[in-house]
Amino acid sequence: MILAIETSSSACTAALFGDDGQCIDRRDEVIHRGHAERLAPMLAEMLAGRRADSILVGVGPGSFTGIRVGIAAAHGLAIGWDVPLCGLSSLALLAASVDASEDVAAAAIGGHGELFVQQFGTGLEPATDILNLAPAAAATAISARLVVGSGAALLVEARGTGEAVDAWPSAAHALDLPEALRLLPPVPVYARAPDAKVRSAA
Repeated sequence: MILAIETSSSACTAALFGDDGQCIDRRDEVIHRGHAERLAPMLAEMLAGRRADSILVGVGPGSFTGIRVGIAAAHGLAIGWDVPLCGLSSLALLAASVDASEDVAAAAIGGHGELFVQQFGTGLEPATDILNLAPAAAATAISARLVVGSGAALLVEARGTGEAVDAWPSAAHALDLPEALRLLPPVPVYARAPDAKVRSAA
């Protein structure tokens, strides 16, 4: 079995896949805050004593705290179960939430009024790099008509055209991603510098 965990957004989500790749159980909750408190009980409830043979975890970009919570939990389970751990693209997972036959862009609200955005072609192959831009700049960088995520409406409004789908990433779509986007190093992808700065010595 494969366990997938995603906590980079306001959603706390996990899914369990059988050996045939079919999702056999899932949990999706929009909690905004408190991933650290909710994730462990959610996993215990879903797993019900079962152990996975490998683990996938969302690596961002997204909430700094949420990303760290998911990766820490995944590392702990991987060590305890002695199973392999890989990262998956949180923006690709978001794009996978819509069944599209066209290019699709994922847009998630980041800090300071900016958006994390990335465009994907058919098959969820990346068509742009991960970008961290203000809505107006993102509107210029992204050409896909269909935009999905918490920042979709802001991007489409700034561009004046397109379709915005308000959605959250779900771990249940983890195996829909191309291998290159679910075999990433299990380390955070922040896409922008943290707000907290280390004080320099006086």
